[in-house]
Amino acid sequence: MTAALPIGANPWIWYSPVTGRELAALLPRLAGWGFDCVELPLENPGDWKPAEAAALLGGTGLAPAAVVAVMPPGRELVRAGARTVQETQDYLRACVDAAHALGAPAVAGPVYSSVGRTGRLDEAARAEAYRQWREHLWPVLEHARDAGVRIAVEPLNRYETSLFNTVAQTLEGIGDLPGELIGLALDTYHQNIEERSLPGAVRQARGRIAHVQVCAADRGAPGADALDWPGFLAELVAGGWGGPLCIESFTAHNASIAVAASVWRPLAESQDALAVDGLAFLRGALTTLP
Repeated sequence: MTAALPIGANPWIWYSPVTGRELAALLPRLAGWGFDCVELPLENPGDWKPAEAAALLGGTGLAPAAVVAVMPPGRELVRAGARTVQETQDYLRACVDAAHALGAPAVAGPVYSSVGRTGRLDEAARAEAYRQWREHLWPVLEHARDAGVRIAVEPLNRYETSLFNTVAQTLEGIGDLPGELIGLALDTYHQNIEERSLPGAVRQARGRIAHVQVCAADRGAPGADALDWPGFLAELVAGGWGGPLCIESFTAHNASIAVAASVWRPLAESQDALAVDGLAFLRGALTTLP
C-alpha cells in the first residue's frame, strides 16, 4: 500500500523567530529537498508579511500546511483577566488572518494557555476551565469560520501544560464546538509522553484531526527512535487522514527556543540532516504500510 501524504517541515528546525528573511532563504531549500509544504510559525504579528510569504510559496511550489500559533507567558484564554484574554484573542485572530491570506487550512497550536503554565485541577476546576476556554475561544472560531480556517488544538505533555495533555482531555474540552471549525493537532512528541499508544491516540481522534506534527521521541528526525511509526501512520491513513505530516523540531543553537523547548543538545548531525533524513524516512514508511 502506498499512501502519498504530503510532507512538510517547520522553520523552527533552523530559526526562531521566523521572519520574512528566514523564509526567503529557507523555502527554496525545502522545495529542492522534495518537501511538499511548510508550517509557518507566527510568534508575533509582523514577523513576516502574509503577502510576501504567499509570493515565496508560489515561487517554490510549497503549500502552506498551517500557521502555527505560539503561546508564551501572557497569552491566556483561561484563568486570566479580561485584557489578557482580549489580547490573546486578537493575536489568534491575526493568526487566522495570516492563514487566510496564505490559503492555509488551519491555525495549529496550544491555543488555550501559555506553554509552561501548570497547576493541579480537580474535576470541578477542570470542567470550569474548559467551559471558560470554550467561551473565550468562541469569538476566534467565529472569525475563523468567516475566513475559512480551522483551529487545530494541540495537547501538550505534562511538563508544558496541565490543561490538555491527552486526546481524550482535548475532545472533552472541545465538547460540542462545531467540528468544521475546530479539531485536534496531533504531535508525536507529546503523544509519546502522554498516550499509552500512538495508534490508539490516532484512533480516538479519528474524524477530529485537523493537523499532524511528527518528530522522533527526542524531537529529532522521525524514524531515529523506537516509536511505533508503522502503527501510527497506518492508523492515520485508515482513519481517512489525507493532510500533511509536518516535521517540527528545534535548534539548540538559538538560546531562547532551546530553553523554551528544552533542547539542550544537537538532535541530529545537522539541522539539515534532521529534516532530510526525516523526509526520507517518512516517504519510505508510507510506501510500506500494510
